[in-house]
Parts: sequence; C-alpha cells; structure tokens
Amino acid sequence: MPLRKLATLACLLCSLLLGGCTEQPQAALEAAVQQLQDSLEGKRTATLMELLHPDFRAQQQHDRDWARRTAALMFLRHRNVGVLALGQRSWIDPTYPDRGHTEAQVALTGAEGLLPQQAAHYSVRLEWWREGDDWRLARLDWD
Repeated sequence: MPLRKLATLACLLCSLLLGGCTEQPQAALEAAVQQLQDSLEGKRTATLMELLHPDFRAQQQHDRDWARRTAALMFLRHRNVGVLALGQRSWIDPTYPDRGHTEAQVALTGAEGLLPQQAAHYSVRLEWWREGDDWRLARLDWD
C-alpha cells in the first residue's frame, strides 16, 4: 500500500476515534440526565443519591442530606411521582470538559391515582461534574 494511502487511512481512523471521544461524554451526560428523571419517577432514593456529587448544592445552600430528605418526603407523600421535561438541552462546557450543564423546563406532579393531585412548573439549571466516565450532579438551581 502506498505511503500516501496509508497516511490517509491513519488520518481517517484518528478522526473517527476522536469523533467518538467527543460524542461519548455527551451521550453519558444525557444518560445521567435520563437516569435522574427515572430515579425520581421510580422513587429510587439510593439511585438518586448515587447521581449526586459529594459536594452537591441546591440553590447554593442545600446539601446531599437535604436532597435525600426532600426526595423521601415526596416519595412518601405521593404514590406516583411524575417528571415531565417540557424542554431540555444538555451540553459540555467547552472550556472545562469535565463540566456539563443541563437547562430544562420541568413539570413535577404527585398523585395517589392516575390524576395528579399536585403539580408545579420549574425552570431548572443543573451543573454536572465528571468523575472518570460518570457524571454527578453537583449544582441544582431553579426558578
């Protein structure tokens, strides 16, 4: 095989590998967002807590223990918990590739049966920190 064809093949292979590297963290970030939603709807406190970074903060004042207590209260109060993401986008910070962000419009519902008895709409901002291959929710703010 001529040297030029071999170099072209090597460049193509490298670009495919590098392209996969940029998509893999994005896909993992989006999977973490989905896992967060699933853990809330499935009322799985342990899974929820695994997703939270040890330095987790909500509204710049609440910690992991607050998140655990709040989730437990919501799960006890409502037999069915719904999380409807009305609009969502996630991205990796171009300056700090170990930081990811998600912005979403979210409707939270709680019900004893099929019809929601309680519903609230929030505009949420999440900041994710990557640890190895995993994304952990580090910051949560809402309006």
